[in-house]
Amino acid sequence: MSDRRAAIVDGSIPRTLVALAVPLVAQNVVRVAQQVIDTFWLGRLGETAVAAVGLTIPVLGLLFALLVTPFVGTQILVSQRIGGDDDDGAHRTVVHGLALALVVGAVVGGGVALAARPLVTVVGAGPDVASAAAVYLGTVALGLPLAGASDALEAGFVGRGDSRASLWINVATVAVNVVLDPLLIFGVGPFPALGVRGAALATVGGYASGFLLAIALALGSRMALSRRHVALSVAEFRALLSVGAPITGRQVVSQSVRVLLVSVVALAGGAAGLAAYTVGARVASVAVLPSRGLAQAAQSMVGQNVGADRPDRAGRTTRVGVGITVAALACLGAVQWVVPGPVARLFVPDLSGQGFAFTVQYLRILAYGYPAIAVVDLLLAGFNGTGRTRTSFVADLLKYWGVRLPVAALALPAAASVSVFGVAAAPGLDLGMPAVFWAVTGSNVAAAVGVGAYYLRAVRRGLFADAIDGTSEDADAAASTD
Repeated sequence: MSDRRAAIVDGSIPRTLVALAVPLVAQNVVRVAQQVIDTFWLGRLGETAVAAVGLTIPVLGLLFALLVTPFVGTQILVSQRIGGDDDDGAHRTVVHGLALALVVGAVVGGGVALAARPLVTVVGAGPDVASAAAVYLGTVALGLPLAGASDALEAGFVGRGDSRASLWINVATVAVNVVLDPLLIFGVGPFPALGVRGAALATVGGYASGFLLAIALALGSRMALSRRHVALSVAEFRALLSVGAPITGRQVVSQSVRVLLVSVVALAGGAAGLAAYTVGARVASVAVLPSRGLAQAAQSMVGQNVGADRPDRAGRTTRVGVGITVAALACLGAVQWVVPGPVARLFVPDLSGQGFAFTVQYLRILAYGYPAIAVVDLLLAGFNGTGRTRTSFVADLLKYWGVRLPVAALALPAAASVSVFGVAAAPGLDLGMPAVFWAVTGSNVAAAVGVGAYYLRAVRRGLFADAIDGTSEDADAAASTD
């Protein structure tokens, strides 16, 4: 671990950043592959099963947003404490993150399991899919404590600079899920045929296996957690919530707008518009994997350099990360712009007609915004690494609610509008699907300009040096509490 810290606070920034990011990018690829494989097996049950599970996606997205608090809080605080050579403090943070994740997961998961049927009805489940959707959601919800606890331990490893451990935990989670899917869905050998419930149980089994591996790695030489680190304090929980809660708010903001946008697309573009929007979302989720992985790696590197009293390297890490990520996403965007048709058919081979035309148009418009996504991801990683996670929350609040949703609503017929709690948010101008497409890319570009300007202002005012002073004060407060 000392070698890893030395590379982060003294070694080559580009090489160390990429080395940390590669396992995280691979981890995200594994997660995407899991979604594809789950859909493949469920598709063998028929359209109703796929629709039932698909309806739970926005609900699960919001549930997992609540588990982001212990994850992000653990990663950032661990990275800062490792940078400051405070191994015991880092271990205590992991224990507190684990405890917080178990509690939040149990409360949220238990509540959702009891209220699964009303929840799926609220998101639009009809009588044909409501029962299956409720079964899937309620069963997966019971696994949230395991998923949250596994994520908190992963965050501890990533904060320490051990991104490979996080990759192996995710590989174990997905591998068990993939193996159990056909066994529990269709019934093979001693396993009963459970259908949609079987798919949910396979997911929970994956969470359990990932958690068990994470515990084994944490207790072993990779982290060396021990009984002496299990001493819970209110100050540690307060620090986790202070850093992690704004990122939970950020996730809730983005997920809620995505749910509303589906309604806008359905009204403005019908089935063809929904197909294009769905394909575009899937393509973009794959294209931004390098940006997400590099941002997570940069977040840990910035945190460790802040803890090590190296504000210069924290700033350079952010700038180098922006350069690498912008170049990577610009290349991917160029490919997508040149051959949008083959890219679309790679995801949906049978796409044709108006749906195909919309998709080609959307993929080209999306490509313009990829470098902007890279800028936002890496600059916010710089803020997050210093502990200023509220910046991420405000940035997404303005991006999604201030730009994306109002502009997308212009696609609606004049008689329609998007409403928030019964109040009209924006009138429709009947601009059609291009308004939605440009709303997505335009909000990404606007966010890059806004976050970039704010970052330059913060750096001039001593962003990283101030973070070092704040980290020292927090460490002193934690020590006095102990």
